[in-house]
Amino acid sequence: MPWIKAKIDTGAQTSAMHATEITEFERSGASWVRFLVQPWQVTDDDAVEVELPVHDRRTVRSSSGHAQLRPVVLMTITLAGRRIKAEVTLTDREEMGFRMLIGREALRQGFVVDSSASFLGGKPPRDTRRRNRGKA
Repeated sequence: MPWIKAKIDTGAQTSAMHATEITEFERSGASWVRFLVQPWQVTDDDAVEVELPVHDRRTVRSSSGHAQLRPVVLMTITLAGRRIKAEVTLTDREEMGFRMLIGREALRQGFVVDSSASFLGGKPPRDTRRRNRGKA
């Protein structure tokens, strides 16, 4: 996935990604998960099916206080031009403004948060921003 709208969330320990059709299965005796990643906020266009080993399972409390057991996968993500490995929980974030949250564990890999600024890693191209708002 070349781009997904993400938000830095220092209140979250683990990063979280919007995923649908989450299905756990076994492969060679190990737990795996298959899910769809939908990068755009307003359409299912360009959805990608992903299969990854389950790294862990964690109970995560949402901002509304609801606890949910989620699968955790290891992903390589690019953040501000740097590629890092991050633990990412999978959950339905359809109603949220961002498809992904970047939590403290990922940020500990050499990032500093400036709460007074936005888009320090650069804005996506204009056509990407427009597409995410449903204006192709």
